[in-house]
Amino acid sequence: MSVAPNQLDLSADKPHPGKSDVSAGLRPPERVCKLDRMGAAFPTRLSFMRLLLRRMSRERWQMKRGHFELDENGYGTAVYTAQLSDRAYSLIAFANPLADEDRTDRVIASAWDAAFVLFDGIPSQADIDRLRAQAPLQEAGRFEATDLVISRANRSLRLFEYVCDCLARGEQPEASRLNEVGYLMRTTAVYGNGKFGISDRSRIASREETQNSFQAEMLTVFLIRQFTFDQLEHIASCRAGGKPAVLAPSLKRSLGIGNATGLGMAPFVVSHPELLHHWFHARESALARVRSMEGISLDDIKRALELQQRAYQHVSEWRTSDEDYQQRNRKLLQNLLEFRHWLECAEEEQRSGKFWDVLFRRAETTFDLDGQELLCALLIEIYPEVSEGLDEMFHVHDPEPLHITETVRVTLERLDGQYDWTDDIDFSADEQNAHFWYVSENKLEPRFGRRAEEPGADQEMPVAIARDMAAFRHRLRDSDPNQSLRVFLQAYPEFRHLARRAQVLGRYPYGEIRDNLIAEGCSPLDILRFKLSFFGAAKFDPKSSLWTRITMFQGAPLMSELDQPWADDWWLSVAPQNA
Repeated sequence: MSVAPNQLDLSADKPHPGKSDVSAGLRPPERVCKLDRMGAAFPTRLSFMRLLLRRMSRERWQMKRGHFELDENGYGTAVYTAQLSDRAYSLIAFANPLADEDRTDRVIASAWDAAFVLFDGIPSQADIDRLRAQAPLQEAGRFEATDLVISRANRSLRLFEYVCDCLARGEQPEASRLNEVGYLMRTTAVYGNGKFGISDRSRIASREETQNSFQAEMLTVFLIRQFTFDQLEHIASCRAGGKPAVLAPSLKRSLGIGNATGLGMAPFVVSHPELLHHWFHARESALARVRSMEGISLDDIKRALELQQRAYQHVSEWRTSDEDYQQRNRKLLQNLLEFRHWLECAEEEQRSGKFWDVLFRRAETTFDLDGQELLCALLIEIYPEVSEGLDEMFHVHDPEPLHITETVRVTLERLDGQYDWTDDIDFSADEQNAHFWYVSENKLEPRFGRRAEEPGADQEMPVAIARDMAAFRHRLRDSDPNQSLRVFLQAYPEFRHLARRAQVLGRYPYGEIRDNLIAEGCSPLDILRFKLSFFGAAKFDPKSSLWTRITMFQGAPLMSELDQPWADDWWLSVAPQNA
């Protein structure tokens, strides 16, 4: 059938008789829980930063700056408080002199431009004095139960000084210069959940505003962002002889907080399979809701075109030194242009059916993974209502007991159903055992070693789930099928954690990464990008397969703008056009 140049033929995308229609449900785990697709993830409406700011706006949190004592160079102490109806959280910031040669992204650093603590409540002067001595020490500090999150950050020196000089002269900086970096300060760590002696998560886990994933950490970063603006303007005003020096709001919104993220967060995804399932399932549920819609309106198409244009500009402005990402982004731009053509050529008759499902299935056969996953995020962004209620399970319940009365036969049947994908991996081959994960002694941070070249494999972390489950299944096959799991585990206690994992994941099918995480071709960067995209991060700039730079809260409303009607419309931010 011939098609006019300005029309789009959707007939070929209709499901063939006898073939399953993927729009009937969620994308299956065997498709989405793969490293290459996880490494193509983009932030969505369900990202943790978006969830936090929507709550802050909806519940009308009162945000204020209290204590603010900085000298002319910006050194000193500041306190920012988020006041809720029944409690408060405060960020205490300590800015100190730092020699240029000591400024580094490395986690092994011991000095930073600023150190931060998220405090449970409103700190007294005694609390501030205590933390002034301890917070700059970070891991080496001594903390109390009220100290929920600790962090540290360094200025992006050239951009910070450039903006400061512009403001001191009474000028606004160029938006393009700001967009090249995207932040004035970048954190090198944001620690929560009881690490290094700070408060255990159990203190806040039952609170509505902090029970979901990483909400305390996201609040910390959001308030750090505000501190960078206030510190900048304070220094600029001092240089201008006390005259006001204010960065334009549109330029502030275009700036986020940078972050250098390495392997530290990757094993978390493996060790929290129930949580991983909830993240995946929420996103896939929102996408399925969109794909099931019928009768797409012209207003929906208009919104999709607006988001396509924004996404295209965002990717065009994405600066990275990684050649692979540069090439991927060029293909992504081509995918976005093709998607726009589909939207512009759609006829009313075509929009009357499951239009988004048809387009998405077409993208699955013509787009790269980056294009498919960006389209997933874009479709969810069109309809705010499709994500409502889906974040209510972004936390983990108490550990479930291991059911040890079942037989070896039942356990093996479960594993054969859940982990049959490991049958395609030859774990006797060197390339399938090339790496091991371990924890460094000096910083207690995860590392990714080469098994044949580095010591420490005897201290391997339990991250090689595919290999270990294959060994578990093999041992079960060699055992009495009528034997109870209790008796089996008494003989082979090393499989106890795997038995519990398999039982739990029987109800959480998205909880397992379906790849070999110690294989030669494994890139931890894929896990990092997946998790960071759920934080809400964008503009990934990989420096190796082991760490990347990102920007957080770029485009987000300011602390004083949370009540604005547009405060939630900052997906894939772009540089302001008329700042």
